Amino acid sequence: MRVMNTPAVTRLVIAFALSYATAGVGGALTDLGPWYFSLKHPEWKPPDAAFGVIWTTIFTMCAISAWLAWQAADTSAWRRRVAWLFGTNAVLNVLWSALYFKLQRPDWALVEVVFLWLSIAALIVGLWRLSRLASTLLIPYVVWVAVAAVLNYETVELNGPFNGQVLSLSKVYISMLY
Repeated sequence: MRVMNTPAVTRLVIAFALSYATAGVGGALTDLGPWYFSLKHPEWKPPDAAFGVIWTTIFTMCAISAWLAWQAADTSAWRRRVAWLFGTNAVLNVLWSALYFKLQRPDWALVEVVFLWLSIAALIVGLWRLSRLASTLLIPYVVWVAVAAVLNYETVELNGPFNGQVLSLSKVYISMLY
């Protein structure tokens, strides 16, 4: 049996800490209060309890992916690339929660989710040469965010306009996901 060395274990712990910190910040911004429950949701929307399980699984896979990519990065340029790709994605992930739940602007979140999805696609492509496994672990994430984008779109359609306007660009952006 092969045992991991101490630096590898430390990097794995750091990857989980950063991934779960991102999830924690996004979770703290997610307010399932009266405003959220007053929204009309599509009939096919998963139960709210499923979202925690889905996101926990995704953030676990992201942590492992980041660790694998970091382990495979043998130059400082590759390590900077891994950090930049995951850091950008983390910011966009948290931003979506802030727009949708804190600012109560699903229409703005719909525009932003395109950039979140693109950041995941960039991770998958950007990590492929480093570690195919790290890249493959992110496929459920990109699929889930595509599903969430459609859910976001349908929620905007059922409830808009928000604050007097619906972003007409949202229809253009969501069509990119189909």
